[in-house]
Amino acid sequence: MNYNDTIIRLRYALDLSNQDVIRLFAMGGVKITQKDLDRILTKQEDDSQPDQALSAHDLEAFLNGLVIDKRGERLNKDGQVVPPTFDMTKADLVNNVAIKKIKIAMSYTSADLQQLLALAGAKVSNGELSAILRRPDHRNYRPAGDRYLRKLLAGMGKKYR
Repeated sequence: MNYNDTIIRLRYALDLSNQDVIRLFAMGGVKITQKDLDRILTKQEDDSQPDQALSAHDLEAFLNGLVIDKRGERLNKDGQVVPPTFDMTKADLVNNVAIKKIKIAMSYTSADLQQLLALAGAKVSNGELSAILRRPDHRNYRPAGDRYLRKLLAGMGKKYR
């Protein structure tokens, strides 16, 4: 799945304006212009490189901005702001990290994720979902394919629109 397609689908599901998207990128630490946004929101061909219009780092910055917008900045025990993490270091981690950050931003439980996936026609067991949400170094970790992220975003679109 192309990275900009994730933003296009989230933008639709959450009914975000162009200014909201630009603001979320800024909250995540990436400044973009309206011209950049137009390029990001242009649908790519399915066979193109996933990061042609948007890098994994920029996608994660957008998701970090969404987390900060919905949940607030994370603070350590001394009250200092903890900078958001950038975990999309390899291509096979992108879908897992995106699902985790959406789960955090929207305060979803595992049951909520299963309900959204079911709305889009995907039945996922507790064990399967747990394996997707684990750390990559855990022995039960499983990479999430495009299907999971696509179905989650489709379920969010059906629920909120």
